[in-house]
Amino acid sequence: ECQVLMMRMESDLLPLLMAAATGHLAGKTVGWKDDVALTVVMAGAGYPGTPKKGGVIEGLAEADALAGVKVFHAGTAEKDGHVVGNGGRVLNVTATGATVTQARKRAYEAVGCIRWADGFTRSDIGWRAIAREQAKA
Repeated sequence: ECQVLMMRMESDLLPLLMAAATGHLAGKTVGWKDDVALTVVMAGAGYPGTPKKGGVIEGLAEADALAGVKVFHAGTAEKDGHVVGNGGRVLNVTATGATVTQARKRAYEAVGCIRWADGFTRSDIGWRAIAREQAKA
């Protein structure tokens, strides 16, 4: 999943892609932010089997407006002026923070802004990394 990488990347991606495509990537460097990032997937009801499609998804702008949060669309479509679920792994709610605990809190806060009757998430994302953070504290 590249969402967490994109949230941490300081460098401009386009010149790197162009350099890779033209065989000039050698010597290029990539800058990274020190923050950690975490993604919570919002999946459609029925996933990983046949997901329910067509349900209206609201609250995306509110979620995206939270500090350190970006909502990436993976399985959405537009229907009658509304964003709707159109696949299994529909949204990737990604957040950054100084710690995994903070990034997780932000991601689930953003998930809480999203209203989608057909959507669900796992509630245990990042638990192992958080346990390691707490063991070091």
